[in-house]
Amino acid sequence: MGWWRRRWVRKPSATTSYQIIRKALTEEKQVSTKTSAADLVTETDHFVENLIISVLKEKFPSHRFIGEESTAAGSKCVLTDSPTWIIDPVDGTCNFVHRFPTVAVSIGFAVNKELEFGVIYHCTEERLYTGRRGQGAFCNDKRLQVSKETDISKALILTEIGPKRDPATLKLFLGNIERLLKAQAHGVRVIGSSTLALCHLASGAADAYYQFGLHCWDLAAATVIIREAGGTVIDTSGGPLDLMSCRVIAAGTREMAMFIAQEIQTIHYRRDDEN
Repeated sequence: MGWWRRRWVRKPSATTSYQIIRKALTEEKQVSTKTSAADLVTETDHFVENLIISVLKEKFPSHRFIGEESTAAGSKCVLTDSPTWIIDPVDGTCNFVHRFPTVAVSIGFAVNKELEFGVIYHCTEERLYTGRRGQGAFCNDKRLQVSKETDISKALILTEIGPKRDPATLKLFLGNIERLLKAQAHGVRVIGSSTLALCHLASGAADAYYQFGLHCWDLAAATVIIREAGGTVIDTSGGPLDLMSCRVIAAGTREMAMFIAQEIQTIHYRRDDEN
């Protein structure tokens, strides 16, 4: 295990956060909404994000931070060349509210707008997913390897619904699933945590993932992990990933990613850096 993985196992920003979330998972929660009735936030989201940022600021006082709840509260979501931590304190908040155990902490790190490493902790299963550019991806001590499937008719696809639930958006969302099923995909799954869905992809348990309406804090850590596991992460247009675009296709192979890009229709969300 590399020094950076050992450090994250010990640091409060990883382990203490998961302990807080596991304890709170079974307790009553104060729940609020953000952009829609399905976009939930709890006091635990705020507490864990503040904890992570405070620990990191003490160690790296000159670094910048992008956090889900800080952005929702009005902080600018702009990725610069400065060293930047990109944080999702509780990914799968709807799961968390309902005591459904698929919940994670996600922390990515970028320098010069390049993603350098990512850490995702599955809070209830105690799985630490890590990836560092050029040094591989791991779940605990096990090296990760994506599926090499290129045929959609042999693929399991993952996605998430996104916060917009108006009739036009739902029609597009369901239409995209229908297109992939008509292409004879084995199945489409929604698990309620985009970061953990992407970790399943990195581990080879699924063949592709796509979503409209996710954010840079959902993507930053997972993108490094998938790339280091041998996978592809692109824009839904088929072009290079834009971390701020709120849309993504990830797959074990480029062929699979490009097939999905050609099949699905765009659901429009505002960019993260337009907030």
